[in-house]
Amino acid sequence: MFKTYEMELAGRKLVIETGKMAGLANGSVLVRYGDTCVLVNVTASKEPREGIDFFPLSVDFEEKLYAVGKIPGGFLKREGKPTDKAILTARAIDRPLRPLFPKDFRNDVVVVATVLCVEQDNSPEIAAMIGAACSLAISDIPFNGPTAAVNVGIVEGEIKINPTQEQREKSDLNLMVAATQKKITMIEAGANEIPENIMLKAIKEAHKEIKKICKFISKIQKEIGKPKFEYKSFEVDQNTYKWVEENFKEEMKEKVQEADKETREKNLSELTNKIEETYTKEKGEETFEEQKANIKEAIYKLEKKCVREMIFFEHKRVDGRKLDEIRPLSCEVGLLPRVHGSALFTRGQTQVMSIATLGMISEEQVLDGIDTEESKRYMHHYNFPSYSVGEARPSRGPGRREIGHGALAEKALVPVLPSKEEFPYAIRVVSEILSSNGSTSQASICGSTLSLMDAGVPIKRPVAGISTGLVTNPENEDDYVMLVDIQGLEDFFGDMDFKVGGTEKGITAIQVDIKCEGLTYDIIKEAFEKTKKARKYILEEIMEPVIHQPREDISQYAPRIVSTQIKVEKIKDVIGPGGKMINKIIEETGVKIDIEEDGQVFIYSNDNEKAIQALEMIEDIVREVEVGGIYYGEVTRLMNFGAFVDLGCGGKEGLLHISQISKERIKKIEDALSVGDKVTVKVISIDEQDRINLSMKEFNEIKQEE
Repeated sequence: MFKTYEMELAGRKLVIETGKMAGLANGSVLVRYGDTCVLVNVTASKEPREGIDFFPLSVDFEEKLYAVGKIPGGFLKREGKPTDKAILTARAIDRPLRPLFPKDFRNDVVVVATVLCVEQDNSPEIAAMIGAACSLAISDIPFNGPTAAVNVGIVEGEIKINPTQEQREKSDLNLMVAATQKKITMIEAGANEIPENIMLKAIKEAHKEIKKICKFISKIQKEIGKPKFEYKSFEVDQNTYKWVEENFKEEMKEKVQEADKETREKNLSELTNKIEETYTKEKGEETFEEQKANIKEAIYKLEKKCVREMIFFEHKRVDGRKLDEIRPLSCEVGLLPRVHGSALFTRGQTQVMSIATLGMISEEQVLDGIDTEESKRYMHHYNFPSYSVGEARPSRGPGRREIGHGALAEKALVPVLPSKEEFPYAIRVVSEILSSNGSTSQASICGSTLSLMDAGVPIKRPVAGISTGLVTNPENEDDYVMLVDIQGLEDFFGDMDFKVGGTEKGITAIQVDIKCEGLTYDIIKEAFEKTKKARKYILEEIMEPVIHQPREDISQYAPRIVSTQIKVEKIKDVIGPGGKMINKIIEETGVKIDIEEDGQVFIYSNDNEKAIQALEMIEDIVREVEVGGIYYGEVTRLMNFGAFVDLGCGGKEGLLHISQISKERIKKIEDALSVGDKVTVKVISIDEQDRINLSMKEFNEIKQEE
């Protein structure tokens, strides 16, 4: 049955329709937010996927270019693989939903959000997140929602919920918050050095609006929600787990207490073999084969329990650190001789090498998406090869995780980059993960800051990244222990990965992943306090002694830039018919030239003298012809009455009358001039038809007077 529900969200109408489209999905809603329309469908497999130890949730955010009246580029003229923005949105939808499914659920669940229509003032990403929560709530898929999300901006010091496009352009904050009625379930932010107290205030304001949306979804669920279906539980067999815990808990506690990741994994592998051998001896080969999967799950569960209990009750970490202690840090710059900037940042067994490259403005990335952003001047790419975790797998290109981590580091650094006018380069930084034991994205932020400074990019301030973790009391999630600088095991077994990038002045990026039901304001406040303190330490004690400010000059291998501003109407003169003028400059000087639509001209060359020569040629072309001006030109044509001279100003010619060549009388023009002669002339008049009259005679008189 077709149903429509309506509420007001940030002063605009939010409408949810269901029962009209996609009737075979487990749950389906069409979300209308203003003129933005997103269709969200959720489906679940009838049977669980065998042989896996995780919940197989898949989220797709499908950008359709017809939604903004565009035809896709390229040869095929159809949407291809998802854009980075679509992948990042899918990850943002996934993160608050995943913890709300039952822990023992193993059926495949697929969420597909299809963007049908976009009004730029109303975010399709927020519509998709609300639609995903609502479609799951009314479906028969087991789900402990609802949850919802909003965007937050800060415009001229005022907090704005779901800011319009105009407000987003002026905003110092781009914050996405997801939450349930009680707790925060996801935070994603990019910010212009926002103080922690202002960020917390913005999160609280977002939660007020989210609570209204959750009530709205609950109302819909009560009215039309389907009963949740029964599913096969993949909870570990209690008898098997009890046997493993009773016999090997103390040994497990010993084995996990090891700072070196490789040694710890070896210890656990040996213990696993011992447990399996002991079980086989006691229960027999046949029983072991029947319980093999349960034994594996029981070992994992025991390891998790031991790690969490040590942290929570004993305040002991597996590598022996205190709860707020950061792993050993080191960094260096200028490792690679011919790249434009390079740095190595090491945090414990996590190691990242970041390389910065400077290029022409025309080399910035062109975007083909559904929002208004058409290009990107700063590009940050993150690579995670298998050798970084000691595995032997061939590289298959970046996955969703790599794209997400690269985007987070990019978000953290964009606020401190110089403007295009200050530093007219396209900038690319690549973070190569050489060794991974947790917090590689935050190490990428630190390493990339250093590589940019090594490349001579005049950033406003250095940026550092750090993460905090969480272990909650199994009896009461509000009772918790917080960790600073979590390693891989603590992230894997913990309840939170709270990543914060920022400067000494404030926050530039946040990404929060959780595995519990949500975060209280007190947890968020404490995480901000701990990351601020740790960030200050990294910036002042580790990074600053290595390089305290950007290098005064860029690398000798980076292209040098000379720039100028010309009038927009002069662009055609510089380019010339069929590119004749600009190609001539390039051929003569060997430079590369970018001309922007607003008349900015950028000249790139490794030879500064050639760049200046090209600049002078361009300035000659755009120079206005004025009465009284002196010009060095070339004779192009001879007539009985005089000669035409190219003044070098965008192809403009003037007439040098035979009487204006010399004080002496000249009978034939050929006696004084030839085509190709270089002459210096003075403009003596410009008539109403823009005809230019020249004189050599008057110029010579001026010279004699001097």
